[in-house]
Formats: sequence, structure tokens, C-alpha cells
Amino acid sequence: MLVHQSTTAAGPSRVVVLGADGFLASELRRTLDGARQVHRAIGSREVDLIEASSVERLAGIVQPDDAVVITSALTPDKGRDPATLLKNLRMGENLAALLNRVQCAHVVYISSDGVYDSRLSLVSEDSPCETGDLYAIAHLVREKMLLQACQRAGIPLAILRPCAIYGAGDTHNSYGPNRFIRTALKDGKIVLFGGGEERRDHIHVRDVAGLTLLCLLHRSAGVVNAVTGRAWSFREVAGKVIAALGQPVAIQELPRSGPVTHRHYDIAALIRAFPGFAPMSLDDGLAETGGAMRAKANSV
Repeated sequence: MLVHQSTTAAGPSRVVVLGADGFLASELRRTLDGARQVHRAIGSREVDLIEASSVERLAGIVQPDDAVVITSALTPDKGRDPATLLKNLRMGENLAALLNRVQCAHVVYISSDGVYDSRLSLVSEDSPCETGDLYAIAHLVREKMLLQACQRAGIPLAILRPCAIYGAGDTHNSYGPNRFIRTALKDGKIVLFGGGEERRDHIHVRDVAGLTLLCLLHRSAGVVNAVTGRAWSFREVAGKVIAALGQPVAIQELPRSGPVTHRHYDIAALIRAFPGFAPMSLDDGLAETGGAMRAKANSV
């Protein structure tokens, strides 16, 4: 659960966003702009966190009053192999080295709900973290690296574990809303595994950015799942995509390669931390995402 260091909302002097050009970081920058929060965004072209030299370069940027948001990671579309795992871990090692060297006011780390045991159908922040997925393992190890470094330095650390994030700027094309909208617009079809029975939670990128801002405003420490608390079957999501697009779309079923699994979230900790948080409905999120993707496709 989260513990707020500041009971009243008071933003930091500056937010340093690492991973500036990523899907979530881009939305977070817009959210910070909307809140008139001073921030400095740093992408891999300026500082490559995989390189050991990144520690020295960031040490010259991060100031004692800064809050640092870490969104940087090589996502599964870049690879789920050992080489990608090691690159993600080197990022964590360098970030921990930075925090051991330079004091800052607060750290927010964007992790993943993939760290939880995939066999669990109901998940809370207290659920066991056990995974065989190399991407999720990287996040779990990085969480521990950052926690150790922040504890030594006395820096509050908030860890957000989002479920599947969707939105118009996503480039990962993972199974779910983003892929369904893309294939519906491009090919006039949505492909489901089996009957699309599995139930999952999907959160709009703007809501994850909003939760990150709330953590910054309250200088929160601890772990919270960035979820909506509502799980939908992939077939239901496909139906909502078709309704949002308002055009004929065929649904194609492929044989599934594994058993049907579901995942639901206990959001009691999220409600306690931020009782006013109201995530975007899936219908509204899909309508906005579909409209933006269609507009982009038509402009090409």
C-alpha cells in the first residue's frame, strides 16, 4: 500500500522524467503540462541508461529537490530473451548507482503487473510476485534494486504496477484493445484466441499518468496497482471496439495454445490511497483511442 509523505497535494520543485519518448512518458509529460508542473524529460538519445556513463551524466542533471519518474524499459516487443533482460537490468543497476550517489526528493518507478504469479486470478498488492517471464523478472529485480538504493538514501519510493495499458500512442501492439483497433481499421477484422473468454483489466494511458501525478503530489511511498478494478473478456472488448468504430468488423477465432486464465484486481489499496480517482470507462477510452487512430490513419 501507499503511504503519503504529504497529506496535502504539493508538487515537487521539478519532475525529471526518464524514458521521455515512450508511450507512457509522452502522456505523463502532457499531464504535467496540464498541471503546470515543471519537468525535465530525458530520452535515450540524450542519456542511454544501458551505458555506465549514464550515471555521471544524470548526476549532473538531477537536483536534491527533484522527483524522478522512471518509465525507461525495453518492452516485450523489443525482445523477451536473455540479452534484453540483461539490458533492462543494466538500466536498473545504473539507476541504483545514481541514487547511491545523488540525493533527490522522491522516486516513482513504473513497473508492471506481470511481476505477480500468473496463476492468480485475484490480485492485490500483497499477492506473491513469482514469474517466469523475463520482462517481468527484469521489473521485479529493478524494483528491489531501487528499493535498496532509496532506503539507503532515505528517499521515498513509489512503485506503480499497471495492468495492460492502452491508448492511441501505443506502439507495442499487444493482444487487446490497441491491436483490436488497429486490425479492425486496417483489415476489417479482430482475431481472438479461442472464444476470447479470458478476462483482463485494461487501463487508459491517461489514467496511469494521472496516478503517477497523484503519487508525485503526495510524495507517496509504497506499492500500488494501476488498474480500474473491472475485468472484461477479450470478446467483450472486441465488441466494444466494433461499437466504438461504428463500422462492420469480422471476428475471427484461432485455436488457443494454452488454458483459459482470468485476472481480477482487489482495488481496496488504490481506493484508500486516492479515493477521488475515477478511471476512464472502457467505452469512453476505446472511443477516444479509436477516433485518434482513425484520424492518424486517414492523415497518412
